[in-house]
Amino acid sequence: MLVHRRSLRIEWGDCDAAGIVFYPRYFAWFDASTFHLFEQTGMSMRALWEKYGSVGTPLVDAQSKFVIPSRWGDDLACESMVTEWGQSSFTVEHKLLKNEKLAVHGVEKRVWVVPHPTEKGRIKSAPIPQEIIAALSDATGKTKIAG
Repeated sequence: MLVHRRSLRIEWGDCDAAGIVFYPRYFAWFDASTFHLFEQTGMSMRALWEKYGSVGTPLVDAQSKFVIPSRWGDDLACESMVTEWGQSSFTVEHKLLKNEKLAVHGVEKRVWVVPHPTEKGRIKSAPIPQEIIAALSDATGKTKIAG
C-alpha cells in the first residue's frame, strides 16, 4: 500500500487550556492527510472527483486512540495509507508519530459517492474506480493516474 508521510508542527492555536492538542485538531489533520495521500496518485482529490464523476468521499466513521500527548511546538509526522478497500468504501489509517513513537492512531472510513441519478440533490455510493485502487495500493508510488 502507498504511504504518504507529512510533517506537522503543533501551533499555539491547536492546543487547549492544558497546553495539549485539542482532540478535534487530530481529525482535521486526518482529513487533510487523506487528501494529501490521494494527491500522490498524480491528481488532486478534486481532479479525481471530476474525472470520475464523484461529488466526494464522505466520512462515515472516525476513530482515534491517543497514546502520547502532543504540545505546542512539538513536531509530528503523519503517515497515512488506505488499509482496506470495499466496493464503494475505503478505510484510511493515520499514524501520528512523535520522535518516531506512535502518539495517535486514527482510522477513517469513507465512501465514494456520485450524484443520485433520479433524485436531485441526493447522493449515492458508487464503485471506486480501479485506477484509483491500483495507484493507492502500489507501495512504490510509481502507479499514477493520467489526467
